[in-house]
Amino acid sequence: MTEDARFEDGREAPLRLKALDAEDLAVIAALVQDAVFPAAEMKWDHKARRFAILLNRFRWEDAPNAQARKRSYERVQAVLAVEDVMKVQSQGVDKSDPDMVFSLLDLAFAPGEDGAGRLELTLAGDGVIALEVEALEVILQDVTRPYVAPSNKAPSHPT
Repeated sequence: MTEDARFEDGREAPLRLKALDAEDLAVIAALVQDAVFPAAEMKWDHKARRFAILLNRFRWEDAPNAQARKRSYERVQAVLAVEDVMKVQSQGVDKSDPDMVFSLLDLAFAPGEDGAGRLELTLAGDGVIALEVEALEVILQDVTRPYVAPSNKAPSHPT
């Protein structure tokens, strides 16, 4: 006897998304909310005009399934890369301690003239990383297999 395939049995593929406008960026921002990373994993390649962070991303897209099946929540390592970066500024970010761990709360883009603008990465604890870009191009790519979230809890933001 054969069984019909179920949607839940489908293999999940690693995320690979690109944002070229504010609408696309909102999707990536939702997926990287509550990602954590040590200061040592932030890199700005001035020559290539690329800013990248290796994140430990909470898998928000899998959270409802994990909850419904009463299994562990997951995280995955992912690269968040921003192209065409002309300038990087930060506030409330101590880069002197490479082990300092940051939590990413939001991404927001303030457009300027001719497609240029400012991409702000808001961090927990009032930290901000501001990237002046020639054009908005943000890439999110999972680079490892998912693993059990060490806290085994979904992040929450009590009001």
